[in-house]
Order: sequence, then structure tokens, then C-alpha cells
Amino acid sequence: MTELLSDQGIDEALRELPAWRRVGDAIERETELASFPEAIEVVNRVAELAEAANHHPDIDIRWRTVILRLSTHSHGGVTDKDIALAREVERVFPSV
Repeated sequence: MTELLSDQGIDEALRELPAWRRVGDAIERETELASFPEAIEVVNRVAELAEAANHHPDIDIRWRTVILRLSTHSHGGVTDKDIALAREVERVFPSV
């Protein structure tokens, strides 16, 4: 069963994910891309990963800026599911 990570557990996980930061009961990554089409391409790739994991981030697109926020809403905070998806998402950004 998925359980909430402790503050220490989140801090430790984020050391391996330097582009991510904790924001309240979630982890968040903000990235500015070269163009709006490139931002949409990233979001489409993230959508495929999220669908495969059956775990979906909140996504905010503002022109070239993409903000991804992960939280396991059913548990009210950050779980291993969020960290695992964040790791998968990291593979998308360098390839764009």
C-alpha cells in the first residue's frame, strides 16, 4: 500500500531530483523551453508516462513555461508514486 513519505524521505528523494522542489503537499518542477510547440511536446511525453503509471500530475502551461506538480491526492501528499513519476519525467526534459 502507498504511504505518505516523511519530510526526511521527501528531502532525501529530492536530492536525486535537483530540478524539483517541495511546494506544500506536493513536489513541483518548472521549466522554460525554447518555444510553445516544444512545451506542448514535453507535456505530451509526460502525459504518456503519466497514463502508463496511472498517476497524473497537475500541469500548467504558460507559453514556453511548463509547471508540473505531483501529489498523491488520495493520500493527501507525496508518496513513492510521485517520486517514481518525477524520475521518469526527468528523462523527458533532456531529450527535447
